[in-house]
Amino acid sequence: MTAATTLPDEQLGQLLDLIKDADTVELKLTVPEEHQRSTVVALGMDPLEAQIRQAFFFDTPDLALDKAGVVVRARRIQGKGDDSVVKLRPVVPNELPAGLRQSENFKVEVDAMPGGFVCSGSLKNTLGPKEVRRAVAGKQPLRKLFSKEQRRFYAEHAPEGLALDDLAILGPIFVLKLRFTPPNLDRRLVAELWLYPDGSRVAELSTRCAPEEAFQVAAEARAHLSQAGVDLTGEQQTKTRKALKFFAKAFEGEET
Repeated sequence: MTAATTLPDEQLGQLLDLIKDADTVELKLTVPEEHQRSTVVALGMDPLEAQIRQAFFFDTPDLALDKAGVVVRARRIQGKGDDSVVKLRPVVPNELPAGLRQSENFKVEVDAMPGGFVCSGSLKNTLGPKEVRRAVAGKQPLRKLFSKEQRRFYAEHAPEGLALDDLAILGPIFVLKLRFTPPNLDRRLVAELWLYPDGSRVAELSTRCAPEEAFQVAAEARAHLSQAGVDLTGEQQTKTRKALKFFAKAFEGEET
């Protein structure tokens, strides 16, 4: 959640160019496993207020979509309906088609974390509360989780000949998500804990803001977290990439 203070000048310029044309900026920080418990205490989080989620990713066993910069995901969310997303990353906002940018379902976001950043474009679809469960159980085609708009977007960017119904199910990942406002910080944070089937976990703190306030929010959040004793120096991890690699490796194990 330190944004760009550690980036070389060239990367800082790239970040500024992306931010000015993005819809939102999400500032992220991965908390090392050995510091997760102390971070919960330091920031006054109540785990019982967390929302339960299941995340499913769809790709080939050799991650052909990931290599093409395409992420296909569906989620089950406690107390809410399901949703699905087709994401493309990296993207350059001002190079995207105008019609796509005008869609109310499409969002361009810059994810910034200590030492790095990526800009992505996501096309979302809202679903009923049982649709994802039916699809992953084989009771309806995977393509039914995605709108016509999403299917067009997918076809434009996925490897040729790779249909949605051809994709393998990678998941689920069990997720706990907590929205909270720490004491003495006038900004809502989000904590996510991703629990992987092998017992490993990734904990991430994040906050979203408008592009024009990204650097100020990053500085304020960094100062607050540092004063609270949160470790800002841990190795940064991408939750999605870790999930894809985990399940792709599981497929390799099944084949051997």
